[in-house]
Amino acid sequence: MRKESSTNLENELLIKASCGTFYTLSVIGSRWKPLILWRLLLKGCLRYSQLKNSMPNVSERILILQLRELEQDKLISRKVYPEVPPKVEYSLTALGLSLEPILRSLSEWGDANRPNRTTESADQIGEPNEKELSL
Repeated sequence: MRKESSTNLENELLIKASCGTFYTLSVIGSRWKPLILWRLLLKGCLRYSQLKNSMPNVSERILILQLRELEQDKLISRKVYPEVPPKVEYSLTALGLSLEPILRSLSEWGDANRPNRTTESADQIGEPNEKELSL
């Protein structure tokens, strides 16, 4: 928890308000958010269990936290069906879909510049393959 009057927080708010790149990275920048956005971009609509199963290394608590933040930032929508057991689906909003070219560019840049790149690890974490990139 940061003090509301800290210089660090004031600087962060100032940069966020005046720098589009910083704001974008603050919204999509975390360990799991880009992967969540990729999954939803490629698959369209996914249930919580499908997202969780596609990212076995993320803890349930962190996945829920990241999904809530993406929903709060209006990048994804959450639809709850009134049934037992509960059914929840996540999909990208129009704002989330507008990130597609940015996510593709980031992925291509990372592929071109990542040291010790292995194809296996990229497939395991869900980065798009050539077929998916051409969608």
